[in-house]
Amino acid sequence: MIFESHAHYDDKQFDPDREELLSSMEEHGIERIINVGSDFASCKRTLELTEQYAFVYGALGIHPSDIADLKEETYEWLRENARLPKVVAIGEIGLDYYWEKDAEVQNRQRYWFCRQMELARELSLPVIIHSRDAAEDTMSLMKGIHSEQIPGVIHCFSYSPELAQEYVKMGYYIGIGGVVTFKNSKKLKETAASIPLERILLETDCPYLAPEPNRGKRNSSLNLPYVAKEIAALRGITEEEVIETTRENALRLFTKGR
Repeated sequence: MIFESHAHYDDKQFDPDREELLSSMEEHGIERIINVGSDFASCKRTLELTEQYAFVYGALGIHPSDIADLKEETYEWLRENARLPKVVAIGEIGLDYYWEKDAEVQNRQRYWFCRQMELARELSLPVIIHSRDAAEDTMSLMKGIHSEQIPGVIHCFSYSPELAQEYVKMGYYIGIGGVVTFKNSKKLKETAASIPLERILLETDCPYLAPEPNRGKRNSSLNLPYVAKEIAALRGITEEEVIETTRENALRLFTKGR
């Protein structure tokens, strides 16, 4: 059974068939799903999904592109609701300089990234980190707040295999999804082949980033076998080994999701 470590089923792309799709997960081998908040509204919808579906767990956090949602009142809401039994992580949080070039906004991203990391430390929860075009600042901030004391995953990893190894040394997991199946994803393929299997999590980031052969279509957890198959081929092992080991990895990281 597959543990889906990063999905966005609150997204409106799923409005036409969300209930039908989620109700089919178990029969297709999807055991658990973590639905990950990105803005304040999606965090609220995530909580609703955790109440509706026994196998859906939640992560609450504000994505760097949505920090306009963050103020002390929102932060206190996160603190209160992250204590709920089915909230297993703080996320997704981090830095995104791909979309945001303004220096002042980037500074605010760094501030709220650190604040949310500290919230995870306070609540003894792992973090789900988004980092795009911000490798140096992400690593610098994480080292500065001793993030080796805060377990977590680097979601949708897009940097070098060497940087992945640095994160692994810090105790972090690497989230790998559909991009690993793309022909031009050389660095991610090298990462998936070289880091310890015990540090890989399967994820989709659905409805985005569907793997081959469904690239360009709406993604869902039902596509995770394609990701497992590609990782298995890169490592010369069986798909079953990839699925079982990544499941154990996720259960070890997200302890409230056991």
